[in-house]
Amino acid sequence: MPPQHPFEPSDGRLAELRGPRPPQPYTARKITALTANPACSRRAVLDAAGIDKALLAQRMGYEPRFGQSPFAIAREQAFEALVKWGGYAELIRLLREQLDTPVEEAAVADLNEVGGDTSVVRRARETHRLLRHLASGSDARLILDRPVLTLEVAGQTAYLEPHALTHRVGGKFYVAEIRSFPAIDGQANPAAVAQTAKQAAVSVLALHHAFQALGLDTGQIAHEFLLICPKDFSNRPYGRLVDLRQELDALRFQLTRLRRADQLALGLPPSATLDTDREETQLTASVGALDASYTPDCLSFCEMARYCRDEATECASPNRLGSVVRNALPGIDSTRTALGYLDGVHEPGPAEAAAVTQLRAAERLRRRRRGDVA
Repeated sequence: MPPQHPFEPSDGRLAELRGPRPPQPYTARKITALTANPACSRRAVLDAAGIDKALLAQRMGYEPRFGQSPFAIAREQAFEALVKWGGYAELIRLLREQLDTPVEEAAVADLNEVGGDTSVVRRARETHRLLRHLASGSDARLILDRPVLTLEVAGQTAYLEPHALTHRVGGKFYVAEIRSFPAIDGQANPAAVAQTAKQAAVSVLALHHAFQALGLDTGQIAHEFLLICPKDFSNRPYGRLVDLRQELDALRFQLTRLRRADQLALGLPPSATLDTDREETQLTASVGALDASYTPDCLSFCEMARYCRDEATECASPNRLGSVVRNALPGIDSTRTALGYLDGVHEPGPAEAAAVTQLRAAERLRRRRRGDVA
């Protein structure tokens, strides 16, 4: 797992909300989760303020029910060490196999620290220096281990750490990501590969931004990344290039839909706090003041999902039934209201008329299926 270095959140309201605890860093996983539900102001503020969402949910009485086990984390760390052994010897072998290039050896720049300084700002600056050298015509074979790239997310600067970045191979730079899930007969779990691809797309997009800031040709960046995972039931590293064009297009679009988190935070009452050392009642009131956009998919990637699900159920939000139901009920913010329209308790206005017509048609079909009407 990457070292947990803090990002640099803006001062002001976000820092006040977090309290004295150090901020949690943005990661590629967090950014993909945020862009999966860009309408959720709650997650945008929590992530931008660097809140430990798992601890926050626990303090509010909602223990998160997902995450990597200690065994899985230890396995991934051990496999990453194997790939890095001997100056990334296994990565160099995979570059020869996958890219058909005569790469026999390469130097490695360890960017976990720079002269003993582990701050992300210093490491990002050194990453930029090396990128300028490698992309400006140098034929140096230098693999960047744990480079630090930046990306603006909801008005905040995120510092990202892909596992490795290759030197220019066949005219292209490749991001490499190391995972511990196996590839059996050349096929890894499709869901795991898809999730890794989304996270790799975050790093590749950040690399594009770095090249643009340095005035370098972004055409040198590959639109594929190298996925490295164990082969079959052994620990022998297996490599596969995965195309990221679809993920990159989706990520660019979703990032434009995010609202600035610092502006969202300014709308909270002065008494609001997200300091996980505060009382549960204070935290519940403050989190409740942030607009959420819960859908059942949130249960697979957000630590706050179980709290938001109960909140959506209490207010009868159509969101809790999924995006299909939500999109079928424009203008109707409660399933209780929808039932009231069907029962004739309420009269729909012009904005709700089309949705109510569809609901009544669905109700007639349901009754016929049950044999209630001819």
